[in-house]
Amino acid sequence: MISVLVADDQPLIRTSFRRLVDSAPGLRTIGEAATGEEAVRLAGCADLVLMDVRMPVMDGIEATRRIYSDHPDTRVLIVTTFDLDEYVYGALRAGAAGFLLKDTPPADLLKAIDVIASGESLLAPTVTRRLIERYVSPAPPSLASPITAREREVLTLVASGLSNAEIAEKLFVTVGTVKTHVTHLLTKLGARNRVHLVIAAYEARIVR
Repeated sequence: MISVLVADDQPLIRTSFRRLVDSAPGLRTIGEAATGEEAVRLAGCADLVLMDVRMPVMDGIEATRRIYSDHPDTRVLIVTTFDLDEYVYGALRAGAAGFLLKDTPPADLLKAIDVIASGESLLAPTVTRRLIERYVSPAPPSLASPITAREREVLTLVASGLSNAEIAEKLFVTVGTVKTHVTHLLTKLGARNRVHLVIAAYEARIVR
């Protein structure tokens, strides 16, 4: 059973998300948070936090950073209205496992929760392009070691939003092989998760 904490300053959204999560097999909400501070306090009891960005007392970025520091096994999924939230990039840097827009269809949100709770990360591809264009540093960082041709291929597919299983099917390799490539990429690019990996890939000009 995946336990979910809903963090949003709007009661209607919290109630809607909670009902959606509790209606799905294998998911249950363990509470609600109206501020980032409450989210940090309750996060230790959750496998995953649905996190808004703009909240009183403490915003979702700082809350994500503290949750990642205090409870590294708790995954954070940012659910936001991107046009208004200019600091989503900071939240991803802080350790969020992914982000979606608030107008995401309910079925897609439930699927995203399953994907992230399983240890993978998730990006909304159309929003990713806008995010990267706006926030990626113009100066590419140095790499710990060169990226191989196969790693570059895997990285491009990760940046396209494909899961490990989908990448394995596309490249005709095992899921274990894909996981090994992703692990090597995380080390070479100094990334903490797949979301951070994609950002680092754009910054290093490996993916365009």
